[in-house]
Amino acid sequence: MLQTPSGGAGHGIAAADSGLMSIGTVLNALRDEFPEVTISKIRFLESEGLIEPQRTPSGYRKFSPGDVERLGHVLRMQRDHYLPLKVIREYLDAMERGEAVPLPTVGRQRDGEPVLEPEGPTAVRIGRSELLAAAGIGEEELEEWQSYGLVVPLPDGAYDAETVTVAALVAELGRFGIEPRHLRVMKAAAEREADLVDQVVAPLKRHRNPQTRALAEARSKELSGLTVKLHAALVRVALGVRQP
Repeated sequence: MLQTPSGGAGHGIAAADSGLMSIGTVLNALRDEFPEVTISKIRFLESEGLIEPQRTPSGYRKFSPGDVERLGHVLRMQRDHYLPLKVIREYLDAMERGEAVPLPTVGRQRDGEPVLEPEGPTAVRIGRSELLAAAGIGEEELEEWQSYGLVVPLPDGAYDAETVTVAALVAELGRFGIEPRHLRVMKAAAEREADLVDQVVAPLKRHRNPQTRALAEARSKELSGLTVKLHAALVRVALGVRQP
């Protein structure tokens, strides 16, 4: 069994029985730890070779408990270590072959490519074409999303890797008739929540001690996770929806 890079293996994600699962069941299993994961994101990870679910004769995906566990590792390594998908795939493949390999981290960029380093990571960037492929959208849709501030390119025209998640969610909501202009209120709420978290950790960020600044980053991650869970819970309460 693969060893989880951050924490214990599985985190309760792997299914209890040995039966195959639909993509909707997998989504529900993952959302407790990864509330922002979507069906589009799972399909994208499959297209990138991170998982290989079985297919029924009619073409439906069927996931084994091992597939779900591997998905959890991939999402955790993206969230906690900022690793690009190619590096994650190579690392997990090596682990499954029984090779004892150290967990890589991503540092500065050189000639547009991430450089693997033993020190702490910085945010991974993705190109415009990669973002379009991940979200399954065209240039016109991306331009519209950018006009509403839902997707914001970096100064050099690239995108933060987390933008893939944002784009996948915007696309998923669009299938229900929720247009980008409707999501501006969510963008504004997220920015207010981010400001609140930043106020809490700002004194730690300004500290001269590198360990204290590292604590600020860890605290930001923890608080962002809590705010996401609270937001989701408040929406469910407002709608009278029980979590499955």
